[in-house]
Amino acid sequence: MLSAFFSGSETGLMTLNRYRLRHLASQGHRGARLAQKLLERPDKLIGLILLGNNFVNVMASTLATVIFMRVFGEAGIAVAAGVLTLTLLVFGEVAPKTLAALHPERIAWPAAYVYTVLQKILGPLVWAVGLFANGLLRLFGVKVTANSGHDLSRDELRTILGETGGLISERYRTMLTGILDLEEALVEDIMVPRQEMDGIDLEADWEEILHSISASPYARLPVYRGALDTIVGTINLRHLLPIAQKGELNLKTFVRSIQEPYYVPEGTSLHTQLMNFQREKKNMALVVDEYGDILGLVTLEDILEEIVGEFTSQPDDDYPEIQTQDDGSFIIEGQTPLREINKRIGTNLPADTANTLSGLILEHLQCLPEVGMKLEMAGYTVEVTRIARKVVEQARLWPNNDQNDETEN
Repeated sequence: MLSAFFSGSETGLMTLNRYRLRHLASQGHRGARLAQKLLERPDKLIGLILLGNNFVNVMASTLATVIFMRVFGEAGIAVAAGVLTLTLLVFGEVAPKTLAALHPERIAWPAAYVYTVLQKILGPLVWAVGLFANGLLRLFGVKVTANSGHDLSRDELRTILGETGGLISERYRTMLTGILDLEEALVEDIMVPRQEMDGIDLEADWEEILHSISASPYARLPVYRGALDTIVGTINLRHLLPIAQKGELNLKTFVRSIQEPYYVPEGTSLHTQLMNFQREKKNMALVVDEYGDILGLVTLEDILEEIVGEFTSQPDDDYPEIQTQDDGSFIIEGQTPLREINKRIGTNLPADTANTLSGLILEHLQCLPEVGMKLEMAGYTVEVTRIARKVVEQARLWPNNDQNDETEN
């Protein structure tokens, strides 16, 4: 029984879920708090368990040998060895360890009380054994410190979220995963490229400016003079409504409503930029490179959409930049972000060095593209279908080579 206790409790304590253990300990669970304290120094705990287990096994071996020798004489030694080995293996190791592995908490909580007392009683002996064992480990270059290797990595946490099943709804799992991805994604991954930026040119006629204001689907726009290289600031179109209602909207009042531009460097993570938006009380930023040239525009809404999804009434599959074809392939606009492609159609295109499909194709080709060119990228076949201004304007993507072969046949 004692051997079964030591063996089973060792497995029970070592297989405890560390995060549930922390939770229960923080909630005041006495057994969990004792177990957590014991597991802070696993070298001492294992030394205590093995000390007790070996003592019990040696005592059992001695008693069994004496008893069987009295019954069977000299042959009792062999009989005792066989019987004791089978008994300890089944009842002292396999059965209790299996039970503890299946129900670790039921074994660990009571054992934590016992080991807390034994650790106080046998403390000096355990310390001496541990000192010798730790010294031996140091000879092999192993550092023995308090156990601190149970912090979750981002990938491990993502895996745990994926395994929660019905405990967390799909919507919330997607949101939590999106939060984890904010640290890895950069502002240039989701920004509106400079070529696609809408803005208001102060050098245009007032009528053209009014038309730009009324026709814009956005709440905020950059304001520039002549070209986007000369950004003057940004304008919140909602702030113009009360001015327009008073009949006072003109070029002068429009210019007075322009706010200072807010610039952020490329390479800024979305997590950092989200904090920056909160600290600076801004909703829109212009992304610049190391030379100060404008690369694009990113908004608070863009970052939030990475967490909660699109702020739109359109269904998820209604995304004009990606069109599903009858043969299973996809017609994709060249400026579509790779992250959006991966999210929409479940591909795994690398987004480390290129941000858009066009950029990834040019990176792989290492030459100017031509219509009809085909290439393999990350296990997918891509065909250039339209070119404009020496860049890929549209391409066709097959999810895998098998579908591409079927299409050609």
